Amino acid sequence: MKPIKHIFFDLDHTLWDFESNSDIAFETVFKKYQVKADLQIFLNNYRGINERYWKLYREEKITKEELRLGRLKDTFIKIKEDFDLQLLENLSVDYIEVLPHHNKLFEGTHEILEHLYVNYKLHIITNGFNEVQYKKIKNSGLTKYFDKIITSEDAGVKKPNPIIFKYALELTKAFSNESIMIGDNWEADIMGAKEAGFDVIFCNFNVQPVSENIKSVTNLMEIKRYL
Repeated sequence: MKPIKHIFFDLDHTLWDFESNSDIAFETVFKKYQVKADLQIFLNNYRGINERYWKLYREEKITKEELRLGRLKDTFIKIKEDFDLQLLENLSVDYIEVLPHHNKLFEGTHEILEHLYVNYKLHIITNGFNEVQYKKIKNSGLTKYFDKIITSEDAGVKKPNPIIFKYALELTKAFSNESIMIGDNWEADIMGAKEAGFDVIFCNFNVQPVSENIKSVTNLMEIKRYL
């Protein structure tokens, strides 16, 4: 394998602390619309439902709009709270607006990026929505580190589809055998990139069992072991 020249990062759940920022965004919009549901009960149920909807979205089984509204509707139904479609629409729109204004990063994000961007070209590959992801990157002070931002909306497909990785290589003028993908999602980031010929590092923040032939880290600073 050639020496690594290009490092591709996932954004949400890898560098950007999605759960913490999402919780604050929901607290804000619940107050605005005086939602009576217990916030913590909502969040506890929403997280798993949101993950399921994102999996369907990655697999092209639902649209962006179905993701945005469906995850809220299913959560309210599960916790047996009354709602109307206008409330779902209001919460959905305002949540997306508020979300990138809260930008907690995982510990070590700036330190590891400072370490890497001197010697490598750094890029983002994300399945997130364009109107949110660029704001997250800017508002959290990450813009200077990244050469290219590759979104699934621009690529027309989502990770783990090999087309998005091919699109990323073309956009960055990189070759797969000199590229590495770093992310938290086993299916989308790790298996997807590996199938496309990238080396990979799994952000195994939940300390799951991992095959010995996959590089993994339990915190961002451990990436220094490999790069």
